[in-house]
Amino acid sequence: MKGQEPMGVGVIGAGAISDIYLTNMSQHFPQLSVKAVSAAHLEHAAAKAEKYGIDACTTEEMLARDDIDLAVVLTPVGTHEMLIRKALLAGKHVYTEKTITDDPEKAAGLLQLASEKGRMLGSAPDTFLGPALQTARQAIDSGMLGEIHSFAVSANRCNDILLSMFSFLRQPGAGILYDYAVYYVTALVSLLGPAAETCAVTAAPYLTHRNILPDSPDFGRIMDTPNESEVCALLRLRSGITGTVHLNADSAAQDQAYFAIFGTKGILYLPDPNGFCGEVRFLPAMPKDWSHVLMETLPQKTVPMTNMRGIGPAEMADAIRAGRMNRASAEMAYHVLEILTAMLRSNQTGGFVSIASSCNRPEPMPADFQMQ
Repeated sequence: MKGQEPMGVGVIGAGAISDIYLTNMSQHFPQLSVKAVSAAHLEHAAAKAEKYGIDACTTEEMLARDDIDLAVVLTPVGTHEMLIRKALLAGKHVYTEKTITDDPEKAAGLLQLASEKGRMLGSAPDTFLGPALQTARQAIDSGMLGEIHSFAVSANRCNDILLSMFSFLRQPGAGILYDYAVYYVTALVSLLGPAAETCAVTAAPYLTHRNILPDSPDFGRIMDTPNESEVCALLRLRSGITGTVHLNADSAAQDQAYFAIFGTKGILYLPDPNGFCGEVRFLPAMPKDWSHVLMETLPQKTVPMTNMRGIGPAEMADAIRAGRMNRASAEMAYHVLEILTAMLRSNQTGGFVSIASSCNRPEPMPADFQMQ
């Protein structure tokens, strides 16, 4: 995209996550030129517009503008299908926050519509485009791990805090699977390829929580919290690699992550894929003489910011100009959504659920990708 005009962007949604997107897309990604922001409450959009020097408007006004080619949807997942459909029908390319929708059937309809309209559709998570998981990808592709046979994910969150802070986590489609496991499953698919089947047990043991934040207007109130907060799953990839995904949001501690990929030549330890950065460590195989081996921290590319949200839309703009598929593609987002939904279904059926869809493993990020 070097030498080309940046792509005009309109942001739909002015919630908490919009600040990091607006900051990064305005300051760090020359592929993009943010023009406007809309929100269900226009006063929220107006506040963001003043802060970032852009226009505030209704979503309908934004989608009618000729200087906006890419709509970035940052609203709760339950609104995604409606807003993405509107944007595609208006002739815009669309990138959305995760998950692509709250239901695979809705997502399939959007993929079909995007194809019919000749528009590109992309979806978060885009954390796999950051230096940590790209370093892991390079290690895997180079053969550093040898033959890979398994992986293990185990992570926790503290719902007492999170449910008090973020009301969207109490809405349908924002349980531990769609809101948090999506990062791990997207990372796995980007690193190791698509999945074939899964079997899972999920639980929602606490259907209400008390708001514990003193600064919250709802402090002390009982909140309905119907979403699943625990999952323990087996996952078999199409390559034959198998592994476990265990997540618990009912923990007393904030996010802790264990993410390991096991190979015949060593073990790769990855950071929480909810972020873009973090140490990637490699433990080589034990020598035949049983001598001591040292854990190695793999070198990573230096980036101008640690929270790189917005890299998905920027890479997508490059892809549109080059006439190729974007890396944070709708096809991969749909496949990941089907995996997560299959985990929920497996809990109901008590057995393995096959994953019908597949996707291409995205290409590694180029060394000359533009950031500033």
